[in-house]
Amino acid sequence: MTFKKIIIAASLVLTVAAAAFAEEPKNTSAAAGAPITAAAPTSSTEVAAVSPAAQAPVAAAPVKKRELKANKVVTLSMFAVIIGITLGVVIWAARQTKTAADFYAAGGGITGTQNGWAIAGDYMSAASFLGISGLISLYGYDGFMYSVGWLVAYITVLLIVAEPCRNAGKYTLGDILSFRTDPKPVRALAAVSTVAVSTFYLTAQMVGAGKLMALLVGVPYKTAIIGVGILMVGYVVFGGMTATTWVQIIKAGLLMSGAALLSVLVLAKAGFNPIYFFDTIVNSPDIQDHVSKLVLKDGITLNGIDAGQRFLEPGLFLKSPLDQISLGMALVLGTAGMPHILMRFFTVPTAQAARKSVIIAMFIIGTFYVLTTLLGFGAAVNLTPQGIISVDPGGNMATLMLAQQLGADIAPIMGDLFLAFLCSVAFATILAVVSGLVLAASAAIAHDIWVNVIKDGHADQHEQVMAARITSLVVGVVGILIGLMAEKANVAHLVALAFAVAASGNLPVVVLSLFWRKFNTAGVISGLLVGTIASIGLVMVSPNMTYPMKVAAGAKNVVVAMEKKQAELPAGQILSEKDAKALAKAKVDEKLTGTSMMGLEKPLFTLKNPGIISIPLGFIAAILGCLLFPNKRAEEMFDEVYVRQNTGLGMAKAVDH
Repeated sequence: MTFKKIIIAASLVLTVAAAAFAEEPKNTSAAAGAPITAAAPTSSTEVAAVSPAAQAPVAAAPVKKRELKANKVVTLSMFAVIIGITLGVVIWAARQTKTAADFYAAGGGITGTQNGWAIAGDYMSAASFLGISGLISLYGYDGFMYSVGWLVAYITVLLIVAEPCRNAGKYTLGDILSFRTDPKPVRALAAVSTVAVSTFYLTAQMVGAGKLMALLVGVPYKTAIIGVGILMVGYVVFGGMTATTWVQIIKAGLLMSGAALLSVLVLAKAGFNPIYFFDTIVNSPDIQDHVSKLVLKDGITLNGIDAGQRFLEPGLFLKSPLDQISLGMALVLGTAGMPHILMRFFTVPTAQAARKSVIIAMFIIGTFYVLTTLLGFGAAVNLTPQGIISVDPGGNMATLMLAQQLGADIAPIMGDLFLAFLCSVAFATILAVVSGLVLAASAAIAHDIWVNVIKDGHADQHEQVMAARITSLVVGVVGILIGLMAEKANVAHLVALAFAVAASGNLPVVVLSLFWRKFNTAGVISGLLVGTIASIGLVMVSPNMTYPMKVAAGAKNVVVAMEKKQAELPAGQILSEKDAKALAKAKVDEKLTGTSMMGLEKPLFTLKNPGIISIPLGFIAAILGCLLFPNKRAEEMFDEVYVRQNTGLGMAKAVDH
């Protein structure tokens, strides 16, 4: 492909994207309240009336319903700048991408520092930026637990998979698993697992992009999905891993800058006094009222300081200790099995660079999650949970609302600028993550299935690169179609599915393949199949699904509590407007009937994350498969694998296949 053709193609992509974003909306009301990520909880019974941000324990008074609408001209202008910069990167990267090693692993030429920023960019998704801070703003401490899990995950990556994977000197999960096993069935199954994990995660990100654009800028959902899809396909098809890496680096820098700026403004509102900041949370009448309604669903009555203190304690969202343990297992172990994260270690030239990249990523991600925690609690104090819920019941807009308000406190135009900048950062975040996912899925199909299974490894460089580009285009188009079909679906469980499959299917076979002499083909197949099927099956019968009758039962508790409160009021007095609306909504919800998409009235599996069951099942199945069907050749080849994974001998850089 000539440079002139690349310029023309990139210009076409930019033109189509600009036209898509400029199209006037027809109807965005249906999409506006849908959750963006798995971090988004289900809608609660809180009301739309809101109170001003509470900085002191004074009586809360409803003022007005909050609104969140970005300045379209300013926001789209910032979008255009970011898109223009990243497309420039793609044009440059396309000139560097000539071989399969260039396309899949950037020729092994990414430095440890660059790869660390790229890993952070790949990892800090919309779920992190919007979902986690929103979860904290509505559920306090439990939202913070998500941050801890994702940060600690990189200790597992550093200690177990980073250096051995880099020293494998390959491109995909299938390369690691097939070294001393029967390559064709192993590569095929590894590719299926990679595509499944990538699709789950990709769908959640695509739907998030559509909802974000519809809610904030008024761009129709379908137009937004197509625009994001065109851009991600352009990044991957033309630029491969080099372009994807630099898009992720740019996105990580923007994300850290935005989070740091907003955190400084939150701390400034509290006089840079953390004690005062958390004391304000406990004494906020709006937070107290919000918590009192949350615990009412469980038949518990809390008021005043007790309710405020409860916001800083575990159990408002993750009510079971087992659920927290299971979630932690999935986050900590799932990251090390994520295909798009594993691919990043094939891009560095040395094992030392692989370790360095993980350490840098841990520092960046750790700092980021400290900032998101601050933003979540800052949103609860300055916006009130009721105000956040009035815009989005899932809380995903909390950070963007906070940016708009804190900016407007400085000057009205600053509110528009801050919101536009954060919207652009969120958009860039989604673009970077989906590009990495498309690259991982296309590599699995093109490299593992086409080149190594169908062509039996006999394909020249031109054919390999063409296969990779065609596959990336197909995966991107399929991602767009899935995103369009999922417009009205609740995709919150898909991120849980992605991490559960990665932790239960991928991680056991990767670890055992690298470190257990007796591991063989039967172990890979049994571990992948059992871990994947168990994790998907348990999620589909878990509380992640919607159970109308369960919602109705929770609403009945609210009705009983509110009617009791009404009965205790002096004669002639009625419930406050907020309580009256909560009662009215609960009366509607208690009439809900029907079953989940699996035909169940209530969850068969009570935990929201299946990790505590499915991860051990994956390991057990892999071990039993090896013991029942031993393979002498696999055992004999372990010494070579062991030497290479510890020294990099014979695999100093990414190799061409």
